[in-house]
Amino acid sequence: MATASFRWILQLHRDVPKAARFYEQGLDFSVNVVTLRWAELQSGPLKLALMQSPSDHMVSEKGYSSLLSFTVTDINTKISKLMELGAELDGSIKYEVHGKVASLRCLDGHVLGLYEPS
Repeated sequence: MATASFRWILQLHRDVPKAARFYEQGLDFSVNVVTLRWAELQSGPLKLALMQSPSDHMVSEKGYSSLLSFTVTDINTKISKLMELGAELDGSIKYEVHGKVASLRCLDGHVLGLYEPS
């Protein structure tokens, strides 16, 4: 029997309901719970928890953050949708032998990676 199992990834956000909508509408997460201070979302086996940040404790504006990486079927459409929801493209789309890759900054500076296989 395992002595530890993965529970969730936690991100701090200024506006938890807005962040939950971003992941729900932009990346097709299911929302299990959402309040003003806490949200629990799910994408397959991945669980993502969003918590309201203490007033000035945030990911640095253009600094480092954890990276959540997603495989998508149409990277251009997904980037457009995420940008409509407030993400910023961080560099250009890269066209690699194995497929297209892109990096975006989502709400509150968190980083998302997108990969569209060839």
